[in-house]
Amino acid sequence: MLNKFIREGDRVELTPVEGKVRLADDGTELSKTYSTKISDITSDDTLELLMPMEKTKLILLPIDAEYNVVVYTDAGLYQCFAKVIDRYKSEGMFFLAIELTSNLRKYQRREYFRFSCALEMCARNLEEEEINAVEKKSKIWLQPNRPIKRSVVVDISGGGLRFMSNQKYEVGSMIYCSYNLVRGTERKQYELVGKVLDVREIESRPGTFEHRVQYYNIDEGTREEIIQFIFEEERKVRRKS
Repeated sequence: MLNKFIREGDRVELTPVEGKVRLADDGTELSKTYSTKISDITSDDTLELLMPMEKTKLILLPIDAEYNVVVYTDAGLYQCFAKVIDRYKSEGMFFLAIELTSNLRKYQRREYFRFSCALEMCARNLEEEEINAVEKKSKIWLQPNRPIKRSVVVDISGGGLRFMSNQKYEVGSMIYCSYNLVRGTERKQYELVGKVLDVREIESRPGTFEHRVQYYNIDEGTREEIIQFIFEEERKVRRKS
């Protein structure tokens, strides 16, 4: 039944069920969303996944931990709940077995799924008059000729983005973000407002800051264009692999 909707190689995101966050073997709280892939569909209610990794570190999700599971397929997103039932190593690779605890269903909130990339972006803090205009949903809000800083987007979604910069933007601040996306032969510039949700300095690169940003008052047409870009790029990656 599962193989009618999902297949080996589909990307999976695992998010701890609210109120049921567990600790890793080393005591680290596993509260993030982890990305991995389906290795095998072992039965109608169990999947084998590649063990998630963060940079070069394996994330050993604990047995009996419960997760919200979203599968990223060519036909869209599917969601269910599952718990970890086994961890093991085979032929030099590490795997995770999960058991579905709910039915698989179509999932509509595509905008929250991130695509890893390396996009050049210009950014700056918004001026007070720009913030006032944005909050009033004015179509003309951008003040010209303001100094900007170069940065690099490292993942993007229809809901926001994550970027690296030598400039540190404060949590809660509103920033101007400008980047280009290429679809087919068309290159389009996006000028958007983002609210900084999180910022941290990269340990291995002092003076470089990682920012997580949520789009603010983005129109649905623009959001849909970004989502379609992500799907197209994911398909390219899938075909290459």
